[in-house]
Amino acid sequence: MSGSINPDRNRLAAEYVLGLLESEELREAERLAERDPEFQMAVLQWQSRFAEINETASPVPVPETLWHRIEADLGEQAPPRLTVDSTPVAVPSPATTVLALWHSLRFWRMAGLAGAFASLLLALGAGVLASRAAREPVLIAVLLTDESRPAAVVNAFANGRAEFIPLQGLEIPAGRALEIWAIPGANQNPISVGVIHELRSLRLNLDRLPRLRPDQVIAVSVEPPQGSPTGQPTGPVIVKGNASTAL
Repeated sequence: MSGSINPDRNRLAAEYVLGLLESEELREAERLAERDPEFQMAVLQWQSRFAEINETASPVPVPETLWHRIEADLGEQAPPRLTVDSTPVAVPSPATTVLALWHSLRFWRMAGLAGAFASLLLALGAGVLASRAAREPVLIAVLLTDESRPAAVVNAFANGRAEFIPLQGLEIPAGRALEIWAIPGANQNPISVGVIHELRSLRLNLDRLPRLRPDQVIAVSVEPPQGSPTGQPTGPVIVKGNASTAL
């Protein structure tokens, strides 16, 4: 696949072709399939890959007698008159049947195709589960104002990454910045994990705080544009909250 498309978009295109998407992801894929040229190309490439797998199987012609039987069952022609044939019918033994399959190139080709397709689905399924697990936070902190109004959210993920997401109720005073603090524990000094100059999502710097944990306090204070000059909060704390395990 081309490296120009986002890996998440590439995964979404593969699941879209296989029919594995539901609800929000399905609607997103359908929207991209109509408007996004890169996503359309990814869909076409995945369709081509799956078509290549189908083409490895040789076509099996349908016997003419089968069509006659189907037509008779559907009433398109009169059913044939039943006659009693006294000719003994040779019933192959199980050993003969197994031996015939063992030497059948078509059998092994179809078995290989089924195995390859099953492996592909298993790999895609594992990738989907891993991708979804990586996108789902393990800890969440909802930061509240003094009026108990949600103003920001902090998400922490299993890989150690954490992000700060401001909500509508949060504002940055003119000529100032907001600094985000994690308080390691009781009677411990806050540790700065990020300075925000505009209201957008921000990845937190956890170098001095290896991992967020449940019940850890997260707070945001108003500071000078470059952040606190002392390494500790100097302005008012406008929102705070405790991290808790995600449901």
